[in-house]
Amino acid sequence: MQPEQKNVWLAMAIIILMFVAWQFIYELPRIQQQQEALQRQQELAETGGDPTLPQVGGVGEESPEEGTEVELTREKALALSDRVPIATESLRGSIALTGGRIDDLTLPRYNAEVEPGSPEVVLLSPVGGPSPYFAEFGWLADNSAGIALPDKDTVWRADGATLAPGSPVTLTWDNGAGLVFARTFALDDEYMFTVTQSVANTGDASVALLPYGRIKRYDTPATLGFYILHEGLIGVFNETLEEVDYDDLSDPEEPNEIAYRSPNGWIGITDKYWLTALIPDQSDPFDGRFLYHLGGGRTDTYQADFYRGPITAEPGATIMAEDRLFAGAKVVVELDAYAENLGIPLFDRAVDFGWFYFMTKPIFFVLLWLKGLAGNFGVAILLLTVIIKVLFFPLANKSYKAMSRMRKLAPEMKALRERHADDKQKMQQEMMAMYKREKVNPASGCLPILIQIPVFFALYKVLFVTIEMRHAPFYGWIEDLSAPDPTVVWNLFGLLPFDPSGFLPGFLLIGAWPFLMACTMWLQQRISPQPPDPTQARIFMFMPLIFLFIFATFPAGLVIYWTWNNLLSIAQQWFIMKKEGVD
Repeated sequence: MQPEQKNVWLAMAIIILMFVAWQFIYELPRIQQQQEALQRQQELAETGGDPTLPQVGGVGEESPEEGTEVELTREKALALSDRVPIATESLRGSIALTGGRIDDLTLPRYNAEVEPGSPEVVLLSPVGGPSPYFAEFGWLADNSAGIALPDKDTVWRADGATLAPGSPVTLTWDNGAGLVFARTFALDDEYMFTVTQSVANTGDASVALLPYGRIKRYDTPATLGFYILHEGLIGVFNETLEEVDYDDLSDPEEPNEIAYRSPNGWIGITDKYWLTALIPDQSDPFDGRFLYHLGGGRTDTYQADFYRGPITAEPGATIMAEDRLFAGAKVVVELDAYAENLGIPLFDRAVDFGWFYFMTKPIFFVLLWLKGLAGNFGVAILLLTVIIKVLFFPLANKSYKAMSRMRKLAPEMKALRERHADDKQKMQQEMMAMYKREKVNPASGCLPILIQIPVFFALYKVLFVTIEMRHAPFYGWIEDLSAPDPTVVWNLFGLLPFDPSGFLPGFLLIGAWPFLMACTMWLQQRISPQPPDPTQARIFMFMPLIFLFIFATFPAGLVIYWTWNNLLSIAQQWFIMKKEGVD
């Protein structure tokens, strides 16, 4: 077998392996996790009950967690406590006066589905309803004996009717034993809560208390299960980003705990587009940890918490602690602003830009700028493609010239193969001499593809992880650039009255844009130098078909980029061929 033919077969094997790996790494785990999450929810509905977790911070005694016999609807669970409403353009919800928790948040700027009128995204939910998820702040005691601290059953008194920007709300509670607790919530125009806690000591003895915060989530959420996206526990400790997946933390045999000590940073739980994070006072070191527990009701629970050093309240004195909570959408420019203005290290890394952060984030900001000019992210992708083409024009031009010369040499190469059909070594020597004489590099045709790979991956990450791309429309039938093309070739792109998406795997749901991409790829092959070996030519002929199935599962924005890039490459290559006199 000739070296070129071996390379072609090797390339084909790699492509097929990538295609199969995509199905096993992405598609199958995603479906399996969704099924497991559904099964957990069904078990919870049948058995009821909530688990018991150690008290946050590991300080003091364990206390039973909240529980209900029967899971209520979200609305009925909210009604179990009096509440202080939260009303901003970014957040809606309430704070429970029983327990003083933030356990009711929805995001009015974002809908669960792309269809108009879809419900708002629900971020936090109360205990007693489906999939509880909440944040709370409080105090711990070095020695809790004899010290009555506020807990989940404490009923607070509020001094305001509604929490809104510029209108903080303070909750107070007197333990009847010489300590008066106050908890003030303030909220900015976006997603950042500032929580100021104070304890006034009206007794005769000094008291040492530790401020803490925790985020707790019941049930393992359905995740995409894709290796390039982190969903789960997240935090920054000692200037280092730590990411812990749900399945890495969970252990059916015993609770898992991962602890950190850091001079600053943050800790929380992240979804693909949403983040709930605790930001302790950045001037005070803290202990943070991730926890998992599997309760008697077979309910997975995950907790991210922190506690800071003890503060002593002398008789007649008042101590204070100020910490923050971020709960909302991971909008890149807003995370950057919080990181800079509040001194939160690596806060923008909550968006999973990945290892190619240095390239992915700049491409995102270029797209954001172009979107501001064009008014549409799809058009911004087209303009970005043109910019990339212009930047790499000299390299691509050189490559296409070499390809045109290779096309000119095709008859001579065919003659060499026929002349030395029985002497492969002699044929290779003659071909290499011809390449050298004509100043042609047979590998130069790979250069345009090599240039595209890092840009392709960076753009894929941008489309996949940034909320700015979520539900971003293009034109026609593309209503979400971050999702695959919704049309399907099997029902003639919607002309026939049936939906095959319910029984076909993702790679067979070929939309109109992947079909156009494969057509442009085939056309580009037709004007490129054809391999003189018939076997190689047949293999290359199948490449557009293979990529057709692969791209069927990719975000529509990425397929649009690749299709437009192919069209620009075809135009550039055709122009050079005419200039070089190649038919």
